Amino acid sequence: MALYEASLRVKHECPYRSISERFPDLTIREWPLSDCQVLEISSEEAPTDELLAEIDELGTVLHESTDDDGYHVVTQSCLCSLEESIVDRFEAHNCLYQSPTIYRQGWEHYTVVAFDEADVRSLLDELRSDRDIELLSKTSIAEKQVPHSMLAPVDRLFDDVTDRQLAALQLALESGYYEQPRRTSLRELAQQTAVARSTYEEHLRKAENKLLSNAGQFLRLVTATTSTNPLRSEQPASAD
Repeated sequence: MALYEASLRVKHECPYRSISERFPDLTIREWPLSDCQVLEISSEEAPTDELLAEIDELGTVLHESTDDDGYHVVTQSCLCSLEESIVDRFEAHNCLYQSPTIYRQGWEHYTVVAFDEADVRSLLDELRSDRDIELLSKTSIAEKQVPHSMLAPVDRLFDDVTDRQLAALQLALESGYYEQPRRTSLRELAQQTAVARSTYEEHLRKAENKLLSNAGQFLRLVTATTSTNPLRSEQPASAD
C-alpha cells in the first residue's frame, strides 16, 4: 500500500492570511490545539507599531524577543475568531492534516496525507470551487516510510532558518557550490549579492548548521531500527 502526501497553498478570507499579505516579510506558523491556536510569528525586520497593534489583537502573547535573526513572538488565540476550519474539508475527503499551517505573503500553506490519490484530487476540486489554490507537490509514500513522514514534515527541516539564510543556501546550491568539484567559490557567490563576503558566508554557515541540526532528529528516526554500521565507526557513548 502507498500513501500520498500533497503540499498546497490557498487564498481565502482568513485573518492570518490577511496579515501575512499586508506584512510580506512575516512568516506565521499555526498549531491548532483542542480549544485554541498557538501562533509563531517571525520577521527579519523590526516590527512596526502597526504590526505590534495587530499582534496584540490576535490573543495572549506567550513569548516575544528580538535578536540578530529578527523579531519572534508566540501567541495563543481563541478558535472562535476563525471561520469554519479548512481542516474539516481535509477530513471529509479522508486526508490527514499535518500541522503547522504556514501563512506567508498572502498564502496559506498546508500539507496533507491521503490513503488514496483520488481523495487528494477530490479535495483539490472542492477547494478550487471557492478559493484560489495551487498544488505545490504530490508524492507517493511507500508504506515503510509512513512513520518517518508522519513524524517529520518537510517544513520542520527549516525551523529557525531565516529568509536571508535560505537565500544564501539556495544561491550556493543552484550555483554548484556543493558539487564535486565545486563550480563556484564563496567570493563569487558573495559578488552576486548586495552583502559582503563575510556576511554572506555567515548566512550560509548558519543555514547549513541549522539544517543539519534539524535533520539530525529525523536521521535518528530512520536509523533507529537498523543495527548495521557500514563505516565501522565507533559509536558515541550514550549520556546517563
